[in-house]
This record gives sequence, structure tokens and C-alpha cells, in this order.
Amino acid sequence: MGSTMDSKAIYQFKNCQIIRGHKILSEDLWVRNGKIINPEPLFFEERKAADFQFDCAGFYIAPGGLGFDFADVNIDIENAVTAVAKNLVKHGVTAFCPTLVTISEDSYHKILPRIKRRAGNAEYGATVLGVHLEGPFINPNKCGAHDAQHIRGNEIKSVDEILSFYRHLDDTAIITLAPELDSGTIIKDLVNKQIIVSIGHSTANLTEGEAAINNGANFITHLFNAMLPFHHRDPGLVGLLTSSKVNKPTVYYGIIADGNHTHVTALNIAYRSNPKGLVLVTDAISAMGLPSGSKMKTGTQNVEIRGNKAFIEGTQTLCGSIATMDECVRNLKKWTNCSIVEAVECASLHPASVLGIENTKGTLNFGCDADFVLLDRSLNVEATFINGRCVYNSHRCVYFS
Repeated sequence: MGSTMDSKAIYQFKNCQIIRGHKILSEDLWVRNGKIINPEPLFFEERKAADFQFDCAGFYIAPGGLGFDFADVNIDIENAVTAVAKNLVKHGVTAFCPTLVTISEDSYHKILPRIKRRAGNAEYGATVLGVHLEGPFINPNKCGAHDAQHIRGNEIKSVDEILSFYRHLDDTAIITLAPELDSGTIIKDLVNKQIIVSIGHSTANLTEGEAAINNGANFITHLFNAMLPFHHRDPGLVGLLTSSKVNKPTVYYGIIADGNHTHVTALNIAYRSNPKGLVLVTDAISAMGLPSGSKMKTGTQNVEIRGNKAFIEGTQTLCGSIATMDECVRNLKKWTNCSIVEAVECASLHPASVLGIENTKGTLNFGCDADFVLLDRSLNVEATFINGRCVYNSHRCVYFS
């Protein structure tokens, strides 16, 4: 399959269970020109049948996952991003925002022009949706694994300060900043420039968080981590999940469901409080899959793997994770007892909604990009498709060999 597929041909994926419209449907999936199509006009108006049929052996067909994942700051950043993109499709991720942690100003100037939005395919892997800049405009008291010497934790006077610092934002999709650094209009000005604002690495109280959301921020970077803990008199950013003082029907928040960054009970509290806002994020670094004892570098930090955790070398500070998206989906379902549909939507529809691309990605609605994954009954990835083309095959599924 893969590169031999004819984009003009009509493909019918049958004997499958489709996750669409918040339900699991026993329907076939039809694809043409890289898009999911409605078969009814095909039958009754064009009077055409499928050119190719594929038996999916009863597997689930789910929307491809969308990820916010780390890309290491290497000399050859293009190859680093491609390596991440190729690895992600094995775990059901069809599109992602490569994340840069806090680095020096000069490094941003060198690296940002070299990370471009690009379509995914069998050669390059997952689609690059734009960069996620997780720093340096964060609170140094909540730096987490970020290099404190490069953090700019003072109040931001104008959006020009941010624009002149980064210089190259054409291919940037999202910026994380601490809302307490906003002097008044920074978040509004960034949103007006079509940049999504996430809040995190912060000591903000609930009132400051509500102001940030009302000014246009629509995401919380890895909830619970690198922010003030929940307190009953001031719940901080965690309180945004149920606040009645925000002007959005849903506040989206990232959760690292690896069992290390967030306790299972805390994950359940968040999910039960605001299930429609949960976005599964792996925060995965390139150490994903490496054995315990391995060492590598992320940004300017030396990282070591101990068991199933990544730490800043010589410390107890977690540095990203080594979890995969499909693992996080399985964990969420197991730990919250949510449905398969709900778990899958936390990795697909919800992140697409954060990025404002839910009309083309994150669902299997007619007219959407044919980015989808085949999952077995245990939610293991059997095959991954981008624009209707197979970009990964587990070889457990004989029809896609």
C-alpha cells in the first residue's frame, strides 16, 4: 500500500468500527483525494463503486492523534524533527507541534527559521502543524526542566518584546507563557496575530488565570506540573477547569498520562471536572523507548533515564516523558474508566480544537483529511494513514502489507 496508492482512486475500508460523532459506528470508511468522503453521492449521483477495498478485520478506525512533542535542539534540527515525526506515526500520531524548551536567544534565531510547517507522508512522517514555544517567557520559580539562565521572567511590556526576541514566528502555532507576566494586552495581541496562547510554568492565581483565558488564551500547558498546587482558598490555574468567570465554554488543558507527572487520582479529578477539555500530551523527548541508564541532551540540559522516567541528570526533576501517545490513550481509558471514544477524542478532537483545525483534522467527518489509525481491541496501533496513504504498518495486519 503506501506510495502505490492512487490519490484519484476511491478506497473503501470495510469490516471496521469507525469512531465518528462521539460514537462507534459499524460503517465503512471511504477515501478519495486524501479526504474522507460521503459514499451516498458516490452511489446515487456518480454511480461509482470503490476502486479498492480493504478488510480491516474488525479493527477500530480512529482519527489520527495530534501531539505537542519535544524536538531536541540539535545542529541538524531538520533531521531531528523528521526523526520525531517518523517515530510518532508508529504510535498513531498523524500531526504534531514540535516543542522547543527554553534556550538562548541566539539559538531561537538559528533554529526557528529551520522548522517549517509541512504535510506528512511516508517519507517525512507526521504533519508538522507549527512550533510550540514553551519558553522563555515563564516564571523562573516554576521553571521545571527549563534552563533557568535563559528564562525571561520579568513583566512583558508589549508584544513587540516577544516578537523581537523570537524574530521568526511564521511557522509558530502556539506559545506558552506565564500569565502573571502579561502587563495587560500581551495575550490579546498575540491572539490577534493568529498565535495560540497557552498558560503554564506559572505562579498565577485563579484571578490571573481567568483574565488570561478571557483575553484569548485557550490552553493550559501540562496541568498540575510547574504551577501552584491546588489550594481550597485559591485553586490557581487548576481552578480554571470549573470556573464560571471565563468566556469560553471549554477550557482545554494538557495532561501527561504517564503515571509519573500526574497521579492517577489527580488525573481523575481533572477528567471528571472537565472531560471535554482534557488533551493528552506526551511531553515526549527523543529518549522515548531508550532503556534505563541511557543519557542524552534536551535543549541545554543533560538528561538521564531511570526506569520509565526522564530526569535532569543528577536531580529528581522530571524532564519531559518517555511515554507514547497510544500508551497515554490506553492509560486514560484504564485509569478513568472512560469510553474508548472519550479516550480517543482526548488525543484527536480536543487538541485539534485547541489549534482551531477541528474542521479538517481530529475527526472522521466527511470532508476532513483522511488522517486515521487502525486500532485493535486493546487500542494498539495496527496502521497509520495520512491523507489516505499508509505511513506505518505494524505488519500484524496482513491487508496492509
